Amino acid sequence: MNNIFNFINLHNGEEKKDKVLENVTSNISFRGSNLWILACAIIIASVGLNVNSTAVIIGAMLISPLMGPIVGAGFALGTYNFPLLKKSFKNLLIATVVSLLVSAFYFYISPFKDVQSELLARTAPNIYDVLIAFFGGLVGVIAITRVEKGNPIPGVAIATALMPPLCTAGFGLATFNFSYFLGAFYLYTINCFFICIATFLVVKYLHYPSSIVDSKYEKWIRYSISFLILIMIVPSSYLAYNLYNEKKFTKTAEIFLQKEFEKNGYTLIYKKINYNGSPKTIDVAFLNKKFTAEEIKSYNKMLTDNGLSNTTINIRQNNSDLKSEILSEINKNNTNLSEKDIALSSLRSELDSYKVSDSTLGKEINILFPDMSDVSYGKIAQYPHTDSARLQFVMLYSGKKVNEVQLKSWLEKRLNEKNIKLLNNSEN
Repeated sequence: MNNIFNFINLHNGEEKKDKVLENVTSNISFRGSNLWILACAIIIASVGLNVNSTAVIIGAMLISPLMGPIVGAGFALGTYNFPLLKKSFKNLLIATVVSLLVSAFYFYISPFKDVQSELLARTAPNIYDVLIAFFGGLVGVIAITRVEKGNPIPGVAIATALMPPLCTAGFGLATFNFSYFLGAFYLYTINCFFICIATFLVVKYLHYPSSIVDSKYEKWIRYSISFLILIMIVPSSYLAYNLYNEKKFTKTAEIFLQKEFEKNGYTLIYKKINYNGSPKTIDVAFLNKKFTAEEIKSYNKMLTDNGLSNTTINIRQNNSDLKSEILSEINKNNTNLSEKDIALSSLRSELDSYKVSDSTLGKEINILFPDMSDVSYGKIAQYPHTDSARLQFVMLYSGKKVNEVQLKSWLEKRLNEKNIKLLNNSEN
């Protein structure tokens, strides 16, 4: 057991405590070159968010010196050094205000104000961001306290992502979108707080010398930290739960659309699932199928039975409105497609639904049913008493000794298809 504890002991390879504290203190201040580096990193991160470039955003995170005052605050709490804590908070406040002002100014003068995916990703923090910030902070402070620093610091800067949420908050200010501002600033606060807490825990574990001897201060700090942890975790846990429900709803809606429409041969060309609404909505449109009001009503009734309560399905059948909406969605996603591309994509999707892309099926049939010959198979559109088509798997073959019941049963399980038709040429 002693060997195991020695193996995982953080005191192995530890730098001298006074030298670590000196390095931490020197990286707290935001003056001169540090402030210029911060401002440049903010501009780079804002441009990266503006053009949706992950590489540029990562570069900005590596440049950013924001970790200094946060780690300084963690060391100050762990050693009860209140002058250092005051200095850390003061410099963190300066860095935060400068970052918000510079990013807000950039987005205000930028002609491109589209909300990109990289920007959206910073507006809804959840419990996973708490875990990333905490364990990233642990890695960072452990690296700082080593004689050999190694290479974790750049990774910590990328993982904990302090700069992009601040720039997203600046975007929210510039566009007067306060929901974006609050979401992004909350994510920034989570990252700062849990990096600080991780630092505090490592400092306590490594027994850095305390600046006070009065135990009542220690107790007050412990209670304050516990209270703040609760404040940070509860909203992020709720957001994580909401995200889980949204993913679950989207998956259930996808299954419903596949079962009720795509498997019946209707080519879906437009789909938009909106979870954040009451009722929730599923907007769809089809290539050439028109639905009656009674059919749409019956599909809406099916939603509750399929686990989609408080949901409405809207089938879009006005072609001119639909084209403009599809093109609008495409422009949002920065894809350079024309109406011809949309039509080609729809036709390709429809043709794919008729294909049986299983290259091993023919070989298995030859092994299991050797009496069969001249085997052909595929899917065709079937119209059972209505104008709407559904796909049917059809197999054409020759052979007088083939057990059709066994063949059909095997095909149903093998292909997960219920609508199978067998045609024997030998009987003609």
